[in-house]
Amino acid sequence: MDDGFRLQVGTYQHRLEHLLRDGLDIYRSLEAGPDRPADLEAMRAWQRECAATISQLSGGSKQHWLSRAYSEAFLLALPGSGGSPQTAAAEAAVITIVERIMAVLRQAQASLSEMQESGIPNETAPAPGRFTFVHDAGLRPRLEQAFLDGKAAFDRGAYGLAVVTCASILEAILTDALEHHMAVPGQPVDRLVADWSFDARITAAEQSVLISHGCARLPAVARQYRELLDASGELRADVPATEREAKVTGQVLRLIMRDLAPGR
Repeated sequence: MDDGFRLQVGTYQHRLEHLLRDGLDIYRSLEAGPDRPADLEAMRAWQRECAATISQLSGGSKQHWLSRAYSEAFLLALPGSGGSPQTAAAEAAVITIVERIMAVLRQAQASLSEMQESGIPNETAPAPGRFTFVHDAGLRPRLEQAFLDGKAAFDRGAYGLAVVTCASILEAILTDALEHHMAVPGQPVDRLVADWSFDARITAAEQSVLISHGCARLPAVARQYRELLDASGELRADVPATEREAKVTGQVLRLIMRDLAPGR
């Protein structure tokens, strides 16, 4: 590996680690008191540092997958995942933004690690390929972001949020698969699938042999994840999800991802 390349990657890795540590401190401060001016100012300064680093890693391109992931961290809802379309352009809560930016930083770390292992400089490293099987290409980066959000939530013990995130991803990929399966060439896709219940989508996917019966392990709290959200679409404070329920929900999600992409 070229010494200059090794030094460059090491510098960025160190910077990302520093930003992640600061981000975790800010997240904890916002949890304790989200309206404190000093915390908000620290968050804004941290956010500017993150934006600068992401821009450098993306080569200044707004179309780079990393730049897009960073921009999407500020959106209120994930288009195509059950959120209201009119809220997609709105900004999410401050603490949610911090959490999502941290997930983007972890994506950048993973990409740099892959480059470091291969020894090949790559200015436009490809986005992770977990959701290449999804037919709606515009949905893939949002699912990648949500997947990282769910993992981050589980790692810090936010099991209710982890369940909701994984269940919503599962519902989104089932909807995509069913709409593609039911599409008639030359005719508009039947969008009625989006009106079905989560259980109905699971049953339809199983009957169409798109997936196995792995969803039988899905905890009741995951099947009813929409009931864990309040009227504004935010997670309720009294969500009764356990670590095991969150873990099993994640396992089922990964199983169904394999079902929908058998060659991955």
